[in-house]
Amino acid sequence: MAQKRIGILTSGGDCAGLNAALRAAVHRAIRTYGWRVYGIHDGSLGLMRRPVEVTEFDVRQASGEMLRQGGTILGTINKGDPFNYPMPDGTTKDRSQEFVDGYKQLGIEALVVIGGDGSMRILNKLCRQGGIPMVGIPKTIDNDVAHTDYAIGFATALDVAGEAMDRLAPTAASHHRVMILEVMGRDVGHIAINAGIAGGADVILIPEIPYTLESIAAKIGEVRKEGRNHALVVVAEGCKTERGENVTSLHRGGEARYGGIGQYLSDCLAELVDAETRVTVLGHVQRGGMPSVRDRIIASAFGVHAVDLIANGRLDRMVAWQHGQVTDVPLNEVAGVTRAVDPYGTVAQTARGLGIYIGESG
Repeated sequence: MAQKRIGILTSGGDCAGLNAALRAAVHRAIRTYGWRVYGIHDGSLGLMRRPVEVTEFDVRQASGEMLRQGGTILGTINKGDPFNYPMPDGTTKDRSQEFVDGYKQLGIEALVVIGGDGSMRILNKLCRQGGIPMVGIPKTIDNDVAHTDYAIGFATALDVAGEAMDRLAPTAASHHRVMILEVMGRDVGHIAINAGIAGGADVILIPEIPYTLESIAAKIGEVRKEGRNHALVVVAEGCKTERGENVTSLHRGGEARYGGIGQYLSDCLAELVDAETRVTVLGHVQRGGMPSVRDRIIASAFGVHAVDLIANGRLDRMVAWQHGQVTDVPLNEVAGVTRAVDPYGTVAQTARGLGIYIGESG
């Protein structure tokens, strides 16, 4: 009887814990089921290239060192939709069939996709077109994948943001400054609101809740009346200006990227509160480095469960973390759905209860 073959790829932005999930899937597939495991390079591109770019794994390669490694040893991409792929001459081309053909060339029987909400949407569409059995593993530092309490990478990114708060607080106090920390969070504010609570912020701004500059200034004034000579502000990069405008910068090829809301706030608040302001932008520091213990555990549980789903014929599903344990949900309930911060959920209400200004209640 021929050995079952499965493929695994990482797609979208990198984060800590991806290699831990890959390692877990390799160990479970080989040790428990005796399968062969192929790691596909550079996300969907690995199956679109000719020859296809893959590496067959064994348990010796999937060592404890892989568990500790940041990024993804397979490589990843976060641009170039195969259904509308940009070509060198400026045109676009539908290359989706190349992905399907590459999968068939490998002779694999199921595909494990480690990705965020955008990757789940595109890869789910590709797999449906080609009749490819797929199991998803959620990863994103933004923690915005639907139907899972945690995605791989969030815990480590949050630790980095929390440490930044711990380092900014004493220098803010020493120089009587308003320190503004801009963290990642394109559409949601999970990193910002959690790091802000953990780091003792006075103001937390997230994309889900509108704010006014006057209210921020009033909060800083309140802090001064309480006898403190400094303040801490955390803002998610995807927050708009008070007028509802995106803050972006143009990059090569005319691509607009979020970033700059921290400096916008700094310029506005310097006049409103008559205080010296400083901005720290964490950027990709939140993505890199060794994964936290929690990310390693979640990633390992996800990798094992993903392989078990394939073994049990439960396909077209995504593994998830709910109520303290691993489970799974239908892919079609996840793909393209964003998990936002609940403005009246426990975390937001905790921030309000601590006297933190998190925007207008409405």
